[in-house]
Amino acid sequence: MTLRIGCIADDFTGGTDVAAAFRRAGLRTALVFGTPDDATVLPADCDAAVIALKSRSTPADEAVADSLTAQRWLWAKGAAQIYFKYCSTFDSTPHGNIGPVTDALMDAAGTATTLHCPASPPNGRTVYQGHLFVHDQLLSDSPLRHHPLNPMTDSALVRLLSAQTRHKVALIDWATVRRGVEAVREAVVTHQQSGVRHIVADALTDDDLAVLGAAALELPVVAGAAGLAEGLGHAYPATGPAAPEPLPREGRAAVLAGSCSARTLEQIAQFYASGLPSLHLDVLAAASGRDVIGEALAWYDGQDAGLPVLVYASASPEELAAVQAQLGVAEAAAQVEELLGTLASHLVERGVRRLLVAGGETSGAVTTALGVRAVLVGQEADPGVPWTYAATKTGDLALMLKSGNFGAPDLFTRTLAAPAEVAR
Repeated sequence: MTLRIGCIADDFTGGTDVAAAFRRAGLRTALVFGTPDDATVLPADCDAAVIALKSRSTPADEAVADSLTAQRWLWAKGAAQIYFKYCSTFDSTPHGNIGPVTDALMDAAGTATTLHCPASPPNGRTVYQGHLFVHDQLLSDSPLRHHPLNPMTDSALVRLLSAQTRHKVALIDWATVRRGVEAVREAVVTHQQSGVRHIVADALTDDDLAVLGAAALELPVVAGAAGLAEGLGHAYPATGPAAPEPLPREGRAAVLAGSCSARTLEQIAQFYASGLPSLHLDVLAAASGRDVIGEALAWYDGQDAGLPVLVYASASPEELAAVQAQLGVAEAAAQVEELLGTLASHLVERGVRRLLVAGGETSGAVTTALGVRAVLVGQEADPGVPWTYAATKTGDLALMLKSGNFGAPDLFTRTLAAPAEVAR
């Protein structure tokens, strides 16, 4: 079976999210963590391959270089179309990396125009008149204005993207999208003839995204969140459902959380309120040299092996600001990644076989520490939050990588309360 579409995601949970979207669209999907090389092998019979990078917050030149390497690898595997997946909150700095990476991918593909849409209606992200909403709030009024790395204080996507590229940016509004695929295609051609390179499209529903996906089917490079990827996936002929595979029934379950998003904090609070074992990691103590990992493992060894456990470094905006004031933003983030990556390795060695990880940077640290390079994508527990399956040196592992803002408040307890059958 020929690879139909290749995707480059700018963080690990974003990769998981978009891989789940392709799978919902009927495409057999593999997810690869990190920049691939000649030794990276895809599972057989894949329709879609997603390369999950850690390029969202890296310097723009590094993000561009890694993305171009991934693009060349995907082309070598036969992908005719490249999808650049970024966060549904357009998570980026005023200078990138969404604009620079998209421009580089387009230059390499020799294409003049691309379509952007970060809408993800099941997760409350919609675009209207070029403004990005989180549920009923403008992005700039939502909790994302307090994001620890890339606070989003503007909701106007044309303005945001224009600051990141020297090329023209324009909008296809919702009225045009509602007129259907041909209307969108005509608008794309009109914009292209006017010298527009980046076209932002409104979308309020999954039906809107299906229209945009069908209209973008012939574009060599398309960019957006998982919603547009699913719309694009539905435009390809279906290959049929994937075969079922159960979760591992042996071994323990754990949650590692590093995200400080409002939804992850809700999920932590719900887990704690349910009476299940939870432990907060002291990042400042770890930075001062205290053996926080050893303390956490001693605590873990004392817990009931039949219960899932939660270990988290997540903090409220006020607590996070206090840590960052002492360590600096970059060092605070590095401490969290080091702690949770190291802890993940120890927990899997101790027999954890179902591991839920909250936060994009945290997920990158965990998969890197575990040496997990590629997974098969399974059924979602919540929109954009699927189980994936990997082989590690200590045994098979069911791994859920959750974007900080995704999942219902009871996700942690509901998914780990007991083994359950899921499909890959």
